[in-house]
Amino acid sequence: MNATTTTHEIVILGAGYTGMMAAARLARRTRKLEVRITLVNPSDRFTERLRMHQIAAGQELADHRIPDVLAGSGVAFRRATAVALDPAARVVTLDDGAELRYDTLIYALGSRTDTSTVPGADHHAWTLDDPRRARRFSRRLTEIAATAGTVTVVGGGLTGIEAATEIAEAHPGLTVTLISAAEPGNMMGDKARTHLNRALDRLGIVRHTGVQVAKVLPDAVRLTTGELLASDLTLWTAGVRVSPLAEQAGIAVDDRGLILTDTTLRSVSHPDIAPIGDAAAIRMPFGVLHGTCQSGIPTGAYTADAVARRLRGKTVKPFRFGYLHQPVSLGRRDAVIQFTNADDTPRRWYLKGRAAVAYKEMVSASPVPSYKLSKHMTVSAQLSNGGSATRGLA
Repeated sequence: MNATTTTHEIVILGAGYTGMMAAARLARRTRKLEVRITLVNPSDRFTERLRMHQIAAGQELADHRIPDVLAGSGVAFRRATAVALDPAARVVTLDDGAELRYDTLIYALGSRTDTSTVPGADHHAWTLDDPRRARRFSRRLTEIAATAGTVTVVGGGLTGIEAATEIAEAHPGLTVTLISAAEPGNMMGDKARTHLNRALDRLGIVRHTGVQVAKVLPDAVRLTTGELLASDLTLWTAGVRVSPLAEQAGIAVDDRGLILTDTTLRSVSHPDIAPIGDAAAIRMPFGVLHGTCQSGIPTGAYTADAVARRLRGKTVKPFRFGYLHQPVSLGRRDAVIQFTNADDTPRRWYLKGRAAVAYKEMVSASPVPSYKLSKHMTVSAQLSNGGSATRGLA
């Protein structure tokens, strides 16, 4: 880059947890360079995906507007959706017909719940992808609770567990059923999982484990065993899918559509594109990172630093990451935190009850203040680099 005559155009697609961190941190890292940063997102409201189950249960969250969070950073916000990408021309086409040229593209489009794999799920099941839809779900939930109806949560991962417990606590008259192919909390240690199951029992949540849903009907779900379960309202949390934009553009992706990256989180086929968060297939020595806020925000911070270093002609060290915890809320008055090894396998230590509630709230509330601070100072965005598990990447 010729810093005296050329403005380096950086476009960031997606203002979720990773895109917001990349934008705020990159603005500070490049403030003395001839750089223009444009952040593109369909909504001007920052969606707290970690709290969507709270909205679904009827709670109101803080209204964080993206331009307000990034105010003073110099980042230009564009409310639009990217509909096409031309890597050869380095152009992104938006749904309003506009085209954005880029020198560096940070691809942070994230993921959504996949309702395409089971018949009826796309028409009759609800998801927690959009806060507006989550509010509509909440209103339907209140109507069904008035008649002591039934709610089915499909998916026994952390999102499904948090949604089921939040709903059961907020509406004790409902019959809440959790359907899971594996035992809920199977990624946790025995003691943490025992506490989790006690919470599910206390809240009266019915479990069907070791089975899957074969079809979603307007008022029921049919299991792969053939059993038909009445369901006034079905919430789908099983499986995710990413935007097809990268694959359609000819960027190298894996079999799930995630962009393949090198050790410095650049696309292996198009090095001027940096995929982060859920959109990227990031491999550590212990395996490919799974899409979580815990791993996503560090990829945004790392990429911001890496882009700034390259613009200054400096070398970039490989990205290293290790998991630290699995925080799970169990309603507003209970939670469990399983501490983990770098590869996300459980350690002996865990928290439960009030201490876990405070810990989980600290985790959920930390992103927005971190973005605001990142405009002014370097904020630590990563709790672990993986230690010995990733030392070979150093």
